[in-house]
Amino acid sequence: MKKLTRLTGGANMESWSFDRDGRGYVLRRGPRAELMAGRTYGHDTEAALIRLARSHGVKAPEVVGELAPEDGLGSGYLMRRVEGTADPRQLLADPARGLLDDFARELARIHSIGLDEVPDGVSRTETAEMVDALAAHFESHGGDRPVMALALSWLRDHLPPPAPPVLLHGDFRIGNLMAAASGLTAVLDWELAHVGDRHQDLAYGCINSWRFGRIDQPAFGIGQLPELFAAYERESGVAVDPARFRFWLVYSTLWWGLTSLEMAEIWRSGRDRSLERAVIGRRASETEVDLLMLLEEDAPEAERSPVHFPDPAPVRRQGEPSPTELLEALAEWIHRDVKPQLAGRDRFQANVALNALGMLTREAALPFDRELSDDLLAGRANLATPGLLARLKRETLAKLVADQPKYSALKIAQERWRG
Repeated sequence: MKKLTRLTGGANMESWSFDRDGRGYVLRRGPRAELMAGRTYGHDTEAALIRLARSHGVKAPEVVGELAPEDGLGSGYLMRRVEGTADPRQLLADPARGLLDDFARELARIHSIGLDEVPDGVSRTETAEMVDALAAHFESHGGDRPVMALALSWLRDHLPPPAPPVLLHGDFRIGNLMAAASGLTAVLDWELAHVGDRHQDLAYGCINSWRFGRIDQPAFGIGQLPELFAAYERESGVAVDPARFRFWLVYSTLWWGLTSLEMAEIWRSGRDRSLERAVIGRRASETEVDLLMLLEEDAPEAERSPVHFPDPAPVRRQGEPSPTELLEALAEWIHRDVKPQLAGRDRFQANVALNALGMLTREAALPFDRELSDDLLAGRANLATPGLLARLKRETLAKLVADQPKYSALKIAQERWRG
């Protein structure tokens, strides 16, 4: 075995790349049983799904083996390595020509797989049940974030009628898609596959968090939605419903926000004490600004007037070092003395640490309000409530400035909401 390297992607599972007998392989595994807790199905079903997709022409990796208990490596499976990159920055910096068409083709192929072929254990849940599950997750995380409560209320008010069910990848987005100069080379990470509305797969990869700064390219960060819809309709023969797409865009944005909070719970529980888990928990504020930008068009025009955002209080820089200055000193030390000596995943973790220190340096008052959240869920408050939208905009932007000041929606939201 040669060139054993842990790949940087994957907050849930580990992926290891290595060479053997002149060929490249990737081992995807969960090293501990605790990391598999809460998953709908295990790696055996995930491997079966990948094999099924590949047999239908989907550019899925070739699974060549699965881990057994006697291997002592946890659960997982072995794939032949596919050439290309899944790195979002690299992929989006110079997208391959026709890449959006490739995405549409792969989605159409996945959605065409007969449900009678889908392995047992793959969930089949109605849309209303999925929204109820989001509400339960929201409550388990405190139930006190008003923007998320607003989104939940909106989803319940805009439930689409049932759609013909299809097999969904469930995590079809930049970061899980490999590409080279020739185009798409592999569809990775099948752990969230399930049966449902095809519009969910179309919308999920279009949420702003998965566009990695390309806010001007709403279709996966590489194109416009009419292009995506037209390409998918050509490949599948099924028309895209824009209203249904918008529902799943709001749903997926909220889902990712709640999933971010779930990462923090996993860290607190001790199941995974990695720094990356804790930091991802602060990405929920990204989704709250995204949700407001998606939903504000439903507010009365009078409530969409410009908003005043107060300037942050200056940091005291006299006398003994303030907490902010100590955090700045620690960040400078990691950046200057530690990070240059690291490579691979260790260097990636150093960047995560710098991100965490930046959050603490910029810490803002948290916009948590259980009473308002309850009012929104109960319909006692909504987008027509005088002053509510302006308040939510101020609070969520203040939180985002602290958590992710480089997030693409921040500048857009500030410019739009200031008028």
